[in-house]
Amino acid sequence: MKIKNILALAMLLLAGSTLYAQVKISAEVRPRTEYSHGSKSLATEDTDGSMITSQRTRLNLDFKNEDFAVGVVMQDVRNWGQESQLTSNGNNVVYLHQAWAEWFIDPKFSLKAGRQQLVYDDHRMLGSVGWAQQARSHDVALLKYTGDVKVHLGLAYHNSSLNSNIYLGPDAYKAMQYLWVNHKNDSYSASFLLMNLARPYWKVVDIEQKTNNTTTIGTHLKTTLGGVKLAGNLYYQFGENPSVDGADISAFNVSIDATAALSDKVNVGGGYELLSGTDQEGADKNNSFNPFFGTNHKFNGLMDYFFVGNHINNVGLHDIYVKANAKPGKVKFNAAIHFFSAHGEMTSGNQGLGTEVDLFCGYSHKGKVQLDFGYSHMFAGDGLYEVKGVENNDAGNSWAWVMLTFKPTLFESKKN
Repeated sequence: MKIKNILALAMLLLAGSTLYAQVKISAEVRPRTEYSHGSKSLATEDTDGSMITSQRTRLNLDFKNEDFAVGVVMQDVRNWGQESQLTSNGNNVVYLHQAWAEWFIDPKFSLKAGRQQLVYDDHRMLGSVGWAQQARSHDVALLKYTGDVKVHLGLAYHNSSLNSNIYLGPDAYKAMQYLWVNHKNDSYSASFLLMNLARPYWKVVDIEQKTNNTTTIGTHLKTTLGGVKLAGNLYYQFGENPSVDGADISAFNVSIDATAALSDKVNVGGGYELLSGTDQEGADKNNSFNPFFGTNHKFNGLMDYFFVGNHINNVGLHDIYVKANAKPGKVKFNAAIHFFSAHGEMTSGNQGLGTEVDLFCGYSHKGKVQLDFGYSHMFAGDGLYEVKGVENNDAGNSWAWVMLTFKPTLFESKKN
C-alpha cells in the first residue's frame, strides 16, 4: 500500500472523530541484530558465525466509538541491505498486518471480522508470534460474548476463487473453527479451547483437492497457592494427517509452570512440559503434538530448536526447566536453563537432546524505548544431532542478539 493511501486513511479516521469517539495513531520501529553459530539447527565443523540485522516498522491506526471499532496495522519487515537504496513504492514493501472492524451489537455481544491477531491464554496454541518481526495474523470472523464468562467463536474459510472450491494459498489451513471459553475470578482463571483445522491435500488419482481434519481440545489453568503462581496446560489432538494416507493422529501436550517471589524484585521458578512424539520406528499413528499457531519462541528455549518452523511430526519433547528474573529499577534480568530429551523412542536409544542456557537483559526508558540484549548456548546431546541430521562435533552452538524498540504515540484524541 502506498504511503499516501495510509495518510488518507489516517485523515479519514480523524475526520470521523466525534464527541464519543477515540482515535489513536501510534508507531513501532524495531531493529534487531542477531549473531548465530548454530541457532534453530546445529552448527557443523564448517559453519561460520553469521550476523544479520532485521527491522520491523509499523503504523497503527485505531478508532472506537460506542457502535464499532476499527484497527489497521501497516507493517514493513526487511533485512538491512535487502532493498535497493533507490527503492520505489512499486516494490510493495509495506503491507497489511491487521485490518479489522468490530461491531458492538450490544453490551455483551460483538462481531469482529478481518485480518487480526489471535491471542489466547499463554499463547501456546494461538499467539501473536511477536518475537518474529513479521508476527502472525489470521483472516477470520469472530463472534464474542463478554459476561460472567467470556466466549469466542472463530470461523475462517479460504478459497482461491469464487468459482471453485480449491485453495492454493499459502496458509496452513483451508478452514478453521474454534471455540474458546474463559472464566476467572480473584483466585483462578480457567480456559477451554476446541479448535478444528481442515488442511488441504491433493488426491492424485482423481486430481481433486481434499481436506483432512485435525482437532485440538484442552484447557489452560492459572491460580496462586501459598504465594506461588501456578499455570498449566492439558491438550489432546486427534484426527488425520493432511496427506493422501491420512494417518491417524493421537497426540497430547501437558505442562506445569511455577513462579515464586523471593522479594518484590526477584522471582524464581521452574516447570515441565511434554509434547508427545512419534517413535522413529514401528509407529502406526502420528503421535506428534503440533502447537500450530502458538508463540513457540516463548517456550522450549530461545534458540528455537523445537517447534519454530521445525521439529513437527518428530519425536516430541520433554522440557524440564528452571528460571529466575530480577528487576532492580528500570533494568530487568532473566535467566533460564532447559533440559531436553525426546519423548518418542529414538532408534539409537539416545533420548537426550541437550541442555540450553538462556540469558536476557532489558532496559526500559519511560515505557517508550526498550533496549534488550540476549545470549543463549546449546550443549547438544547425541539425540539432537540425530534429530537434526548433523554429524556429532565440537563446533559449539550459540546465539546472541541486541534489539531496540521504539513505540511512540503520534496522536490520541481525548477520552470523553
